[in-house]
Amino acid sequence: MTAPRTATALIAAVAVLSSAVLPSAAVKVAPPRQIAFHTWTSTTDFLSGAHSGTTVADGTLRFGQSAGSTTYVDPFGDGTARSYDQVSWTSAPMSTGFGATELIASWNADTPPGTWVEVSMAGRTDQGTATKWYVLGRWAAGDETMHRTSVPRQGDANGSVAVDTFVAAKNRWIDRWQLKVTLYRLTGTSQAPQVRSVGAVASRLPSDPKVAVSPLGGAQGITLDVPTYSQETHLGHYPQWDGGGEAWCSATSTAMVLDYYGAGPTPAETAWVDPEDADPQVDHAARQVFDYAYDGAGNWPFNTAYAGTRGVDGFVTRLRSLTEAEQFIKAGIPLVASLSFKKGDLPGAGYGTNGHLMVIVGFAPNGDVVVNDPASHLIPSNDEVRTTYDRAAFENAWVPHSGGLVYVIHPAGTALPPHGPQANW
Repeated sequence: MTAPRTATALIAAVAVLSSAVLPSAAVKVAPPRQIAFHTWTSTTDFLSGAHSGTTVADGTLRFGQSAGSTTYVDPFGDGTARSYDQVSWTSAPMSTGFGATELIASWNADTPPGTWVEVSMAGRTDQGTATKWYVLGRWAAGDETMHRTSVPRQGDANGSVAVDTFVAAKNRWIDRWQLKVTLYRLTGTSQAPQVRSVGAVASRLPSDPKVAVSPLGGAQGITLDVPTYSQETHLGHYPQWDGGGEAWCSATSTAMVLDYYGAGPTPAETAWVDPEDADPQVDHAARQVFDYAYDGAGNWPFNTAYAGTRGVDGFVTRLRSLTEAEQFIKAGIPLVASLSFKKGDLPGAGYGTNGHLMVIVGFAPNGDVVVNDPASHLIPSNDEVRTTYDRAAFENAWVPHSGGLVYVIHPAGTALPPHGPQANW
């Protein structure tokens, strides 16, 4: 994979490791996990921002009068320069209340053929200066108009972008941030993109390698009926989208959650997939989330944005503990979680990984974590996907490594659980 994330912003693909199990260290009292999420998702929300050619109708951000045009050459296309009309919306600045060192944006948008969107962020540094605008993603639902992509090599003295995550420079942070969404349509055409929501999670996380096991949160004995798909049954499929297997953990997890809601693709939409494939929705998801610069299917907001095209809402955030995760299970919402662990550190997994995603689907009566693990113990069988992992081992493979990162995918009418005073969803 290209453009690896930082220690708390992991590459989303399973890689089997041969490292020996490290001895466990004593768990110390950790400093606070500072995580704050904010989203714009209504008429009132969007009207609070600055508009350059955008309008708001029915709770969505829309293309109004063109504010100018630009030429874009798709770096993964045929080299043709195409002219696009553009408009943009900029959010009001959001105060973090702490010195944030990372930020991840996510969005839900509709992009008809000939259209796409770009999401950027800027912030105020600890020195009181403004950063430049960092591009966090250029995105379209399909791959006919442009190839969705992250933008590498944006680093400067204030920070950089690791695939989909703004990372402040060493010993630097931001205490305020804002987002900008630019909408593009081919010049001379009338179809235009619409944005239903855009938001971001900002965080400042301790570097402690271990966390104390969290208290039970009331979801013991609940398991959601999420279908089971193995990434291993897709090994070697479609090399142009990274060839299945360990590279498709994120796409496979997203496909499982979408089918749980009955929101997966139709047979007509997956007709391009080899008919011998028993789970074509996984291949379809991999194609629809693929990041051509990253050269992988593990771009976090591209996965939730794909989910957003299926009639549900999706966003990326970070949770502080499994206690918080339990609140979503009680609400009927499975979570796609990002983990990293050495072989043996997650008993029963049968592999190690420097970045992997799986679906939290419930909790055993004793609080252990019931998951749909697409790695399926490295056995190519859907029957091997559902498993239960020790609560403490899972929490330590998740919280210290990805910062408790999750995809929250849910129907628009499903209420999210109440959050604490520092809202992280």
